[in-house]
Amino acid sequence: MTRPSNLAVTIVDGYVDEPAHFGVPPYISTYPRFTAGALVDAGVPQSQITYHTIDELREDKQNWNAVADADLMIYVGGMTVPGSYVGGTPAEPDEVTELAWVAEGTSLMGGPVKFGVGDENAGATETERKDLDFDFVAKGDVEAAAYDLVDSGLEGFNNRMRDNNELSRWAPGGAFIVEQHPNHPDYLICEMETSRGCAYRCSFCTEPLYGNPAFRTADEVVDEVDTLSDYGVKHFRLGRQADILAFGGDGEAPNPDALRRLYTGIREVAPDLETLHLDNMNPITIVEWPEKSREGIRIIAEHNTPGDTAAFGLESADPVVQEANNLNVTAEECFQAVKIVNEEAGWRPGENPADAPTHGDSATNRLPKLLPGINLLHGLQEERRATYDHNRAFLQRVYDAGLMLRRINIRQVMAFEGTDMSDTGAAIAEEHTELFKSYKQEVRETIDQPMLERVAPAGTVLPDVHLEYHEDGRTFGRQLGTYPLLVGFPEERPLGQTVDAVIVDHGYRSVTAVPYPLDINSASMTELEAIPGIGKQRAGDLVVNRPYETADAVGGEIDLSAFVTTDSAASQPSD
Repeated sequence: MTRPSNLAVTIVDGYVDEPAHFGVPPYISTYPRFTAGALVDAGVPQSQITYHTIDELREDKQNWNAVADADLMIYVGGMTVPGSYVGGTPAEPDEVTELAWVAEGTSLMGGPVKFGVGDENAGATETERKDLDFDFVAKGDVEAAAYDLVDSGLEGFNNRMRDNNELSRWAPGGAFIVEQHPNHPDYLICEMETSRGCAYRCSFCTEPLYGNPAFRTADEVVDEVDTLSDYGVKHFRLGRQADILAFGGDGEAPNPDALRRLYTGIREVAPDLETLHLDNMNPITIVEWPEKSREGIRIIAEHNTPGDTAAFGLESADPVVQEANNLNVTAEECFQAVKIVNEEAGWRPGENPADAPTHGDSATNRLPKLLPGINLLHGLQEERRATYDHNRAFLQRVYDAGLMLRRINIRQVMAFEGTDMSDTGAAIAEEHTELFKSYKQEVRETIDQPMLERVAPAGTVLPDVHLEYHEDGRTFGRQLGTYPLLVGFPEERPLGQTVDAVIVDHGYRSVTAVPYPLDINSASMTELEAIPGIGKQRAGDLVVNRPYETADAVGGEIDLSAFVTTDSAASQPSD
């Protein structure tokens, strides 16, 4: 029998994206952390556990040695919702199979990959379950499988789900693995689990396959945050749950006291945190328990960091589609939930929360604390042309009411075995492909762009934008958080840096920005041109007449105070 203390283990993170769980860089999911904690609990020393992302393996072939030489190689990954990603590229099935072939020791695969594998991570697709040539596939929890496999001397395990007592040990016990992530410490956000499972049974969703909601206690989550903070983590997202408002309750009704213990506890153990965001919030909870929900939303907005987003799973505003797919919220109910979140959390730092929602000239130059996002899913059972009209009308109503949405996520269904959509598959989505494309473009033009201008007008300051890649002579980056804005800068800037930015223009789902504050005495022509109202000729005049001692000295009818400074004037040589 192989002694745990002698085992060398390699964990490969192929990334995850689930309805209530995210783990594509700069996010790290719970799976590798909990698995590492289970291994330690089973007797494997921390020093003998190696962690690599799939991108690290792609970038440096030497890292494959850790896969080949490990006594136990564990792959975690799987995408159960379609998406496109900036910070990392999820593992493809062929790459996962290659991991199994290269591994000379025992190989174990787990995570949402157990629900099915598609040819690509895209909508309008069907999946199938495959073992991808691994020795073992965890059909329960991969962390439980890892513990049992080590405990058995690598002989096997019973597919099972971990219990809360195990999780209370494994979650903090595996926190050390974050130090091996290539983004650690500055550009890494930890996905935090508060619960998993769902009380509802929507036709397409894999989250109910985890069962009814199983909640951790506030103390358990806080203890994990405390440990992660000790390892240098400053960014956290309470994303692993179907409904944050239901935390600490019966799975449906809000529990404001539990939310208060959770959020105040996190702030106490990590007072220097830089990001505290969430993901899912069920709109039906808000409309069925409005007063408790309002209280819970106020607590969240008081303790979170700005720019937070609560994803609402409306999925369809068409009552026919709602009925056929067991969707739990109507368009009217979702509208009321959007209104309530705006009223309780749509304020900006420096404003009176009672004034929410705020936008326009009187609003401060920061993102709102918390706004709803809307998920719309196409290709569901009974979808028809009228479905698209219902969805457009809903979004237009929200906009016309003066409310704000941080994000509108429009996608096509992925069909997984075990869900009601497995029989329908991708047939409806494929039939409506052209209709879907034209509708999506219309929404981007008529709703997304004006809504983005309302949420983040020109002059809005975005602190700590991490510069990630270059494209067509521009630099793109994002803040850390939930569904952060893609920020484009007019020129190429050194990558890997973090800069404060101020918005100068808008796309459909992205913004153009310049560094904040922009030093008018050293700014380039391209940067000056990007400021609203300046243009090429005026930018040239500004450059010729430098230096300026104050922003007011620039003159002209354009107010530049929201964008520029003259900090370098003192360093300019005098005549």
